[in-house]
Amino acid sequence: MRFDLQIMASWIEPGTKVLELGSGGGELLQYLKEEKQVNETGIELDESKVAECIEKGISVLQGDMNEEILDYPDDCFDYVILSQTLQQVYEPLELIREMMRTGKKGVVSFPNFCHWRIRAQIQFSGHAPVTKELPYEWYNTPNIRVLSIRDFRHFTRDAGYRIIREAAINPGHEESTGKIVKFIPNLFATYGIFLIEENGSKAQDPYKG
Repeated sequence: MRFDLQIMASWIEPGTKVLELGSGGGELLQYLKEEKQVNETGIELDESKVAECIEKGISVLQGDMNEEILDYPDDCFDYVILSQTLQQVYEPLELIREMMRTGKKGVVSFPNFCHWRIRAQIQFSGHAPVTKELPYEWYNTPNIRVLSIRDFRHFTRDAGYRIIREAAINPGHEESTGKIVKFIPNLFATYGIFLIEENGSKAQDPYKG
């Protein structure tokens, strides 16, 4: 299993109810179901990936996660997971609000756009960066926004959420390996992973006050 998914899985308590938005082929949910006996649900748009989940015995719904999540009642999950998809979401605040409405805790991960290699490419080449983590050209990328580890920390504070745990990582040459970055993670880590919950105050749009 991918290194980032291993970290996420370590944060999930056994026997809990878990929803993964954009569940892909179900790698994480399969592990959680088999190793931690969670009650799993996935939402995935790609029909071929939905078929992969079904083959693995994963409970999955085919559809747009931004729409399908609206049908779930409040606090019906212990964890809602959004893995490496936030940068592709049109309305991230609204989606995270729905995550935290339907789940008691949220797990979010994303590529860190302020990694030093990205900064160097912009500075010295004058072109939009292309990296292992962001391997697309500007004209064919599915990513519609960029953010950094520091950006997400500020976002959670301003939007009314509390960070319970966080990890900044660099995957290894093999997907299943990697390392935790503790020294200036906003500069040296390629991915950020966060576990968040409501901080007791009502979440708001940080740009509307």
